[in-house]
Amino acid sequence: MGMFQKKVRVSNSKDPGRSFQEKFWVDTGALYSFVPEDLLQGIGVEPTATRGLVLADGRQDARLLGFCDFEIDGCEGRIPCPVIFAPKGSLLLLGATALENFGVEADPVHKKLKPILAVIGGFLASA
Repeated sequence: MGMFQKKVRVSNSKDPGRSFQEKFWVDTGALYSFVPEDLLQGIGVEPTATRGLVLADGRQDARLLGFCDFEIDGCEGRIPCPVIFAPKGSLLLLGATALENFGVEADPVHKKLKPILAVIGGFLASA
């Protein structure tokens, strides 16, 4: 098993012409995607909230959160995803929320994303 990267185009939801494309590390242990703040600011993405975080080394931090559109190489569509404004120079991480938004899961053995079926509701919703 191991980590792997996927190419992702990130664009401003309000102005899709403002975008960048980079390789992101697929990180199913991260709830949100992590994008250096200078890249987000460069395409005009504005924060909408603040989120408390526990970092991989156990430290706690609060960072800004915003939304932008993702296009993941090999996945269908351009879909809005929440992103954390990470410190400049941070790794780009593709988190679990983005993977769920695209209806995929990480296959670390084959180093790819594979489609999953969405679960909608429970017993009452299926009646």
